[in-house]
Amino acid sequence: MSDRLGLVATIKGRANEIYKKVEDQKSTRGRNQDALLATCLYISYRQEDKPRTVKEICSVANRATKKEIGRAKEYIVKQLEAEKGQLIEMGTIHAGDFMRRFCSNLGMTSQVVKAAQEAVHKSEVFDIRRSPVSIAAAVIYIITQLSDEKKLLQGLNILQFIQMGFSGGGLIPFTHTDTASSSREGVFETIWNDEMGMTEVVKKKGKMWTIVGIVRNHETYCSIEETLYATF
Repeated sequence: MSDRLGLVATIKGRANEIYKKVEDQKSTRGRNQDALLATCLYISYRQEDKPRTVKEICSVANRATKKEIGRAKEYIVKQLEAEKGQLIEMGTIHAGDFMRRFCSNLGMTSQVVKAAQEAVHKSEVFDIRRSPVSIAAAVIYIITQLSDEKKLLQGLNILQFIQMGFSGGGLIPFTHTDTASSSREGVFETIWNDEMGMTEVVKKKGKMWTIVGIVRNHETYCSIEETLYATF
């Protein structure tokens, strides 16, 4: 796992330290060792202020699922807090923590990366109640559409790409399910339409389609802003 993530010595050392402390308490018997090891990496990244997404950790963990890592995280934090007698500091995650790596994985130019970093920094003054990964995804999507690099994301499921932390190799239709709000509840799948300069909705279900998009030749199209609205 360490080799696949390209760990620096400090993070690898902290992860080993966390695992040893948990193992010394002799309470790991019967637990998923892959999930425990992956969680030690996740916590060490957080504590070193270089967070990785859970899906990134899952991608290098042998057979450990997101759910298993979530359970292992609760267990390990509980064990460490019991040992120290105080709460464990995990560090706060910000959207800006992911920007440079995500932009680099997309092959963006330094100028566009700088614009994305400035945009995400300015977004911190707003009360955006979404995950840092979702905010980073939205900023990258918007910046690329305003730049000469919009072709990078045509037809690409940017949320899936960013949540995984690396490109899956090829273009994937944009699919999203949102049940956070009854007015925007629905399921949709879109692809980029170059001629329209909009996303074409190829699959839709839910109430939100009565208030977003336009219809041309019996097909529904959404602007970038409407696509992001429907997503977030």
